[in-house]
Amino acid sequence: MVDVQVLRRKLQLLEEYLATLRRISQVTLEEHLEDPRIHGSIERFLHLTAECAIDIASHLVSDQALGAPETYRDVFRILEDAGQMPAELALQMQAWAGFRNVLVHLYEGLDRERCWCAAREQLGEIDDFARWAAGYL
Repeated sequence: MVDVQVLRRKLQLLEEYLATLRRISQVTLEEHLEDPRIHGSIERFLHLTAECAIDIASHLVSDQALGAPETYRDVFRILEDAGQMPAELALQMQAWAGFRNVLVHLYEGLDRERCWCAAREQLGEIDDFARWAAGYL
């Protein structure tokens, strides 16, 4: 059974991260690239957003005893394989799990333009995920 209180708290946190990202990403690409406070903030909130989405999905998998994921991407595959998550959303979220790994492990060569674009153009995927996950409330 899904712990509704945990899910509600995590979804609220996810919404806060998304709101912050939308606010801080309203800069030009040049401002983003030149100011370490801006790109650092965007990178960190992208990481927190991805981490929170993975955590929500992990709770859903665990609470329903759907399996034991070996990777962050597996969490979304398991939900899709169980017929709970639409295939397109599962693919998008697997990409976010991969992006999380880039943010965490490949920070030295991080493509800052990619981060700026993700914050400005791909947050709708996380919105879709949040709406989907809210269906468990």
